[in-house]
Amino acid sequence: MSSGTYDTVIVGGGHNGLTAAAYLARAGQSVLVLERKDVVGGAAVSEAAFPGVDARLSRYSYLVSLLPEQVVDDLDLDLRLVSRATASYTPVVRGGTPTGLFVEHEEGAATWASFRALTGGDAEYAAWCDFYDEVAQLARVVAPSLLGPLPTAASLRNEVPETIWRDLVERPLGEAIERRFADDTVRGVVATDALIGTFASLHDPSLVQNRCFLYHLIGNGTGEWRVPVGGMGAVTDALARAATDAGARIETGVEVTGIRAEPGATEVHWDGGSAVACRVLANIAPTVLRRLLGAPEGPAPEGAQLKINLLLSRLPRLRSGVDPEQAFAGTLHLGEDYSQLGAAYDAAAAGRLPDPMPGEVYCHSLSDPSILGDVPPGTHTLTYFGLHTPASLFAADPAATKDEAVRRALAALDEHLLDPIESCLARDAAGNPCLEAKVPQDVEADLGMPGGHIFHGDLGWPWLADDVDPADLDTPAARWGVATEIGSVLMCGSGSQRGGAVSGLGGYHAARAVLEG
Repeated sequence: MSSGTYDTVIVGGGHNGLTAAAYLARAGQSVLVLERKDVVGGAAVSEAAFPGVDARLSRYSYLVSLLPEQVVDDLDLDLRLVSRATASYTPVVRGGTPTGLFVEHEEGAATWASFRALTGGDAEYAAWCDFYDEVAQLARVVAPSLLGPLPTAASLRNEVPETIWRDLVERPLGEAIERRFADDTVRGVVATDALIGTFASLHDPSLVQNRCFLYHLIGNGTGEWRVPVGGMGAVTDALARAATDAGARIETGVEVTGIRAEPGATEVHWDGGSAVACRVLANIAPTVLRRLLGAPEGPAPEGAQLKINLLLSRLPRLRSGVDPEQAFAGTLHLGEDYSQLGAAYDAAAAGRLPDPMPGEVYCHSLSDPSILGDVPPGTHTLTYFGLHTPASLFAADPAATKDEAVRRALAALDEHLLDPIESCLARDAAGNPCLEAKVPQDVEADLGMPGGHIFHGDLGWPWLADDVDPADLDTPAARWGVATEIGSVLMCGSGSQRGGAVSGLGGYHAARAVLEG
């Protein structure tokens, strides 16, 4: 690839980089996107994971909530997101009897009856409704602010109930969960949104768990997580089309080796070429950006998830008797009672794999059968996402520890099944079971995310702290939360202040900052 001069060069062709490219190219800028892999999309891809099997899985990221509808409309994205019929199902054993907690997508009589049957009364469901009503009020205030420059904490705090601001922003989330709820299972279902990709105690004084919880509940003011028709790759494909249709140039198989900021221009170098730009947008982890700038990288973040992708020949039956198509249609919680989450964190913090393994299961093909392709009737995808599995647990013996983690994850599922999950696995063309697992080290190797951290580091509050000096906000990049120490280089990915998850927000904010500058 030859050298050239552009208004903006974007390093990293993940969904945020493509979002920025589409906005900037539509505004008339010359834009070059450089991606080290042979395909764009980063974690937002759909791939045939098993040889000889047509089904295309969302191998890394798997649901969409934070992508603003305004971004979809602005870029005319050909993208359809569908709701899941079930919000969640949590199988448990009480007094030796298999049962569970069922929550509808639109909560109604069945949800109320399930709470009452599990907890023995109406108090827990009333507490649930009160809590999530307050969360919804916070979400409706915070979500619109994501489309503007960083708001102040005070401007948001004054618009929401004092209790929910205290519970989610000022005090460790575990305090609110223990005060508001009494049932161990109900507490755990609430708590899990604070721990997706985040290794922390629910009483961590840093409140990183609170920030994770917030991002999982504010998307588009509803917090609903939806399935993209065609898989996560459909999100990438729509954004890539929007960028190239607007005139952006996308080059794959190009690994950037250095970024050099000079007066009046910034150079981006790779093996065999370079480009000069007025602005460089870094859709890469902050630690990777520091290395490319020639600065000390500093400590890498530590990811903490176990992702298992499976293809089933049939859905397994559950011991509780609930319809599998109902139970697996939403988020199925395993080993995630509140006490189990606490014990799992303590075990992992002490260097041991949790047992039982806490995790969540999703069957996307129930919502979107188009991802299955040409497969036998009854085939379904299944995704498992495990919690409290930090990268350090796999460092000494990655292969053996991963095998054991997978075994424990499947055992946590089998506890609630009449049909062991291995008996339901489809087979690839060579006769091997259709199962693949990704630990943080795999995510780092596959996607270039340091430490395998899916958010590129701890999530930040999506607003300005009350003690921020206005003088520190003297550039558009600072006001939009995408500034680096170099004025011509902006963050545009998950490492920006309001990045994280498949939202497009890092790219949207970077593009807005460039256009204002």
